[in-house]
Amino acid sequence: QVQLVESGGGLVRTGESLRLSCAASGTISGYTAMGWYRQAPGNQREFVAGITVGGHTNYADDVKGRCTVSRDNRKNTVTLQMNSLKPEDTAVYYCFLRRLSYNSWGQGTQVTVSS
Repeated sequence: QVQLVESGGGLVRTGESLRLSCAASGTISGYTAMGWYRQAPGNQREFVAGITVGGHTNYADDVKGRCTVSRDNRKNTVTLQMNSLKPEDTAVYYCFLRRLSYNSWGQGTQVTVSS
């Protein structure tokens, strides 16, 4: 079983920054990628950013240039640095870990950006 624990969410103003972190534990050997999705009220969960164990990164179009995803393979952590935040970034952010073509999820952390 995989456990993912997120931290770092909060309330910020437009233009400010936040750093989200996620620590993975449990049965994670052989995982191929970690990253983040988000879900705003009334919306479906959407991809934000991901990074493979090899370091390849991928971003959603609306966060490119504003967000940076990074990982520490030794500590099994993934971090999302978010800059120039906008009100439309307001959502619950979920960490994911991909292993054997299956995603495990964290409990989510709330990010709220006020205008």
